[in-house]
Amino acid sequence: MNVLFDFLPWIVVGVAAFLLIVPPGVRIVAQYERGVQLRFGRYVSTREPGIRFMIPWVDRMIKVDMRTLTWILDERQEVITRDNVTVHVDAVVYFNVIDPVKAVLEVEDYRTATEQLALTSLRSVLGQSDLDEVLSERDRINARLRDIIDQHTEEPWGIRISLVEVKDVLLPDAMQRIMARAAEAEREKRAKIIRAEGEFMAAEKLTQAANVMVTEPMTLQLRYLESLVELAGESSSTIIPLPLDILKSAISELTSKEVPEPRPMLKDISGPDIASR
Repeated sequence: MNVLFDFLPWIVVGVAAFLLIVPPGVRIVAQYERGVQLRFGRYVSTREPGIRFMIPWVDRMIKVDMRTLTWILDERQEVITRDNVTVHVDAVVYFNVIDPVKAVLEVEDYRTATEQLALTSLRSVLGQSDLDEVLSERDRINARLRDIIDQHTEEPWGIRISLVEVKDVLLPDAMQRIMARAAEAEREKRAKIIRAEGEFMAAEKLTQAANVMVTEPMTLQLRYLESLVELAGESSSTIIPLPLDILKSAISELTSKEVPEPRPMLKDISGPDIASR
């Protein structure tokens, strides 16, 4: 018992040293993280996932998330396009860290810096584009945004931009009404052109049919019979068909009769004739 009391101070000192050295020196790095180890403020190494030991009170570890991060605009941004149209846009940016050392040492807060750079690039690219380009060529604008942001982040900061997407573009109410009227006028123009082309093609076909009927009289007889069939199916009245030969002879007789000369008008009985009587 006396021996235990003799070693008790040493046991207390050992436990205190263990608590002061071992727990502060143990770090757990998750699978999706990388640890940037600094010793007296200088970079030492990049620690992989697992349990890692450091020198307490000397080393410092900064953990960096290597997963893809998503940044969404907190509120719609008001942007003026190149043709002086004010639009409100929503955008989302996907990025991830590919070099944790640069992300820690080269920029103070890589996430905030990337978000502000994306916002600035969004305003710049949309400001250099017309409204029609923003509405119809959104894929090209997204690719251009990604290239611009990635150029400024990948090499100096170790941040790779995976995707930039302009989600929604809202137009003022007056501009929406103007575009609706323009679209309606465009549809009316197309309808008129299609109708005119149809009438032109129908006239060509009728001309060809008339030429065929002139050269082949039998086709006129067949067409006449088809017309009678169509009329009989559409109406309930009785139709008496007449051969075309009878109609032709009747028409020729009517045209061959001499037209009587008009009777002379009565002379005006007033004037010198009355006086002569």
